[in-house]
Amino acid sequence: MNKQQKDKKMKKLTCHCGAVEAEVNVPDKFEKVLRCNCSVCKRKGYVMSPIGENDMKITKGEDKLTLYQFYTNTAKHYFCSICGIFTHTRPRSNPKLHMINIACVEGVDPFEYKDVSINDGNNHPLDQK
Repeated sequence: MNKQQKDKKMKKLTCHCGAVEAEVNVPDKFEKVLRCNCSVCKRKGYVMSPIGENDMKITKGEDKLTLYQFYTNTAKHYFCSICGIFTHTRPRSNPKLHMINIACVEGVDPFEYKDVSINDGNNHPLDQK
């Protein structure tokens, strides 16, 4: 186990109504926190952080998750079909990763993060000709 793996803890991620739950392996303090300015993320307005492809496991309510895709249909945006909360995204820049809504992680206050980067999804490199 490397230091990066050792510094992570398993925490619960939930939607608002509790129909969807996941275990996420995350650090105590997220190092990379961002928002995206693409057409869907700017409307969602959530603060997210990347985690590895093996750092998230849906433990409850997978059947309650709804998938939303648009444009290239590469990114996968997941939200609870009951309460509407976006829990995570598989970004098109790296569909193996999860971008989790940090506000859905128990014990995390997204308002503590003052240095939130902006991902320029409006000018995505895959859209350049």
